[in-house]
Amino acid sequence: MRTDDKTVSKETILNPNSFSSLSLNTDLLKNLESLGYEQMTPIQAQSLPPILAGKDVIGQAKTGTGKTAAFGLGLLQQLDLRTSRVQALVLCPTRELADQVGKELRKLARTTANVKVLTLCGGMAFRPQISSLSHGAHIVVGTPGRLLDHLKRGTLKIDRLRTLVLDEADRMLDMGFQKEMDAIITATPKPHQTLLFSATFPNQVKKMGTRVMRNPMMVQVATIHDDTVIEQHFYNVTEKARLDALHLLLLQYQVESTVIFCNTKRDTQDIAQALNRQGFSAQALNGDLEQRQRDQTLLLFANKSISILVATDVAARGLDIESLDSVIVYQLSNNPEVHVHRIGRTGRAGSKGVACSLFTEKDELRLTMIADYLGLTITHESLPSTDLLNKTIPKAAMTTLQIGGGKKQKIRPGDILGALTGENGIAGTQVGKINVSDNWSYVAVNRDVVKTAIKKLEKGKLKGLSFRIRLLEMGV
Repeated sequence: MRTDDKTVSKETILNPNSFSSLSLNTDLLKNLESLGYEQMTPIQAQSLPPILAGKDVIGQAKTGTGKTAAFGLGLLQQLDLRTSRVQALVLCPTRELADQVGKELRKLARTTANVKVLTLCGGMAFRPQISSLSHGAHIVVGTPGRLLDHLKRGTLKIDRLRTLVLDEADRMLDMGFQKEMDAIITATPKPHQTLLFSATFPNQVKKMGTRVMRNPMMVQVATIHDDTVIEQHFYNVTEKARLDALHLLLLQYQVESTVIFCNTKRDTQDIAQALNRQGFSAQALNGDLEQRQRDQTLLLFANKSISILVATDVAARGLDIESLDSVIVYQLSNNPEVHVHRIGRTGRAGSKGVACSLFTEKDELRLTMIADYLGLTITHESLPSTDLLNKTIPKAAMTTLQIGGGKKQKIRPGDILGALTGENGIAGTQVGKINVSDNWSYVAVNRDVVKTAIKKLEKGKLKGLSFRIRLLEMGV
């Protein structure tokens, strides 16, 4: 894309953080205005100028700060649309984050004609991806393993690559993608621009930046959370009483969505099982889950059919979790930056959140490091009264139904909503999220009307056809 000549407006002088202060293409600026993107976030204001200047940039910022738009605008601005060769490659640790980044890039590019963004991830069929690549793409987003597979097969060609983005670099390294990342970086043509974004900055990331980047500019934004947004609580417990304390906190807050952070995969499994025995609706999320199980777990959680996720940091990183009510840190991390990242999952998009952390006497050093990092004095509180144990444990608000048809059968969300709310059906307010994939569809309905909803879908027709309906449930 060529940058259109523009005169500097009075607004730009008065507001240096406006997008119009940048040398962006007019189409991009118009689209940003239509999207309601008026002011740059701190990470965008600091990183976009050097990105647009073609410099290598290391950006340290947590998820939700606008970093995707920061590198996305840089990629879109620099595209040469006269060719359909791959000019930008974005590496992400998980399929969920790759999908999220791909959607954001397409949204940013919607007023620019003929921009093609392709997402390539593991857990998906290989042949359709090869077919999509054969038709050309400007930007490719994907997970390291699948991208490397395509490079080795020759189905992904990056000889015209201009920019490489390593998104959530720390998590990709944590997940064991070092070899795949190195192989991809080795395959990239020189010179090219490298943009590295990471929520934390451990030695592994520093070494990678030093090794693969050319005089990178370091950009950091504050990661300390505002106490008015996230209400933090710390509880001193014994190791034996840790699970009982968790039980009381869940009864105390009784929120629709909670993520519990543990340090090991085994703990996520054990705790989720214990909570389900107590009557809670919980599911473990860790690296041992198959992609199908992972996708269904996240779908059920997003649909409010599961109210509690018990997760490791690796499994939870990069997830697009909306409106998370609370976070419980079951075990403190050795890294205070990780603690900040954990509690930052709640209190987003203008809403308030609660973060509860459990610690024992053995955690004194970890607690001190967190206090120093956050710049606060940590005082432990008393746990809620055991009288709460007489309280009824709330069930998840919704139930999810799976429909045996999707986009390939021309099903749209409106078709499903109409089938449910037709004559003698359920109210529209009792229908939650609707997800339509290629061959399956999922709809969340209020738990109280699930039998009626199943009957309506089984007896009714979608696009004149009958589809198999089943209750989507998962154990731990």
